[in-house]
Amino acid sequence: MCICALRILLHGLNFSVDTGDYLCIVGENGSGKSTLMKTILGLQPPINGKVMTGDGLRLNDIGYLPQQTVVQKDFPASVREVVISGCLGRCGLRPFYNSKEKQLAQKMMERMGIGDLSRRCYRELSGGQQQRVLLARALCATQKILLLDEPFAGLDPKVTYELYRLIDELNHREGITVIMISHDVTTAIEHASHILHIGKTVFFGTKEEYVESGAWLMFNSAEGGGES
Repeated sequence: MCICALRILLHGLNFSVDTGDYLCIVGENGSGKSTLMKTILGLQPPINGKVMTGDGLRLNDIGYLPQQTVVQKDFPASVREVVISGCLGRCGLRPFYNSKEKQLAQKMMERMGIGDLSRRCYRELSGGQQQRVLLARALCATQKILLLDEPFAGLDPKVTYELYRLIDELNHREGITVIMISHDVTTAIEHASHILHIGKTVFFGTKEEYVESGAWLMFNSAEGGGES
């Protein structure tokens, strides 16, 4: 695969994700991590190559949690309205949500521990609460695969730990495939089953193979954290 933004960022990239995998994408600043995720989602086309899906997976079967902008964090809607909007892909031409979708939204809010916040305004929530809302929204869109772009950026360690625990449960107990962009290589190794490292060098394999390769040590010494 060859992907681009205003210039070629990655060339000759080839990797696969199986059902139930937990893949963390890591790499230096500007290496193309977010661009790669947008390409996987079909938000922009690759210059060459293709993204292939199996097991009948469609793009609207993917739950996506993007990085939030300042404007998005100030969105003036209720928690329930944000969460149930994840069901839009199920509605087809219907201009309303049916009872199943309303029940699903309530179930996802409770699963994320925000059931009591359903009537609260989204922009009044803490960063950690907002991420739980967005996870609930993504789970309304899919029970198959989640794509998460730096979901812990700007959060304190306690909240980050709690969100990692939630994502681990979704992956390990419910078999939901996870693809996550992270700048925290050490924690990525702790939680992921596979690592895709992109940058001057490209690595794809299990986390055990990644540790053995020593690539993560070079990354840690050269990178102080940051966005893709």
